[in-house]
Amino acid sequence: MVKVLQQPEYVHVLINHLPLTGLFAALLCLIGALITRNRAALYLGMALVSLFALSAWPVSEYGEDGYDRVYSMADDAGGTYLKQHKELAERWTWVFYVTAAAGAAGMVAGWKWPKCLWATACAVALLTAGSLVAGAVIADYGGKVRHPEFRRRGDLKGAQSFARPAGQPVGVSTGLPLSVITVAAGAISRMPSLTAETR
Repeated sequence: MVKVLQQPEYVHVLINHLPLTGLFAALLCLIGALITRNRAALYLGMALVSLFALSAWPVSEYGEDGYDRVYSMADDAGGTYLKQHKELAERWTWVFYVTAAAGAAGMVAGWKWPKCLWATACAVALLTAGSLVAGAVIADYGGKVRHPEFRRRGDLKGAQSFARPAGQPVGVSTGLPLSVITVAAGAISRMPSLTAETR
């Protein structure tokens, strides 16, 4: 067991579901709290969002460390999927960090300005949805590295809409996840006015 944990590619496989399944469960908790307007559940939901969104960090680190070994074991097509998987991860992992920070900030904002807790939680839910979209695309290509049965014609061509254009730095992005983030950022920017209106 200890030997397995010393191999980053295996650790990556063990924990790579946390930013997806964990974050999805956190989103369900947050949505349920929003529907019932349960304050304690809202705090719990945002705490879980922060925790599972932040888990993308070790997943990314272990994936990077195990890249060369997995690439040496993959077939030609698998190597191409692995390169795309890495490219997508480098492009979109920052979305999870923003979501984790937003969850923590949402709890602080809700404690300091209780009347804006519901609106803040809505913004965090939108960010979480954006992270899940990005994570699903990343995971889709990662899962096809060693599983030819999951591959489809046109997969890699379709991924180009999510991949970073030549010369564009990591973190500069377009697409659906960024659109969701833009909406959430707009909601967060209106927090002071929402708070003022409810006083």
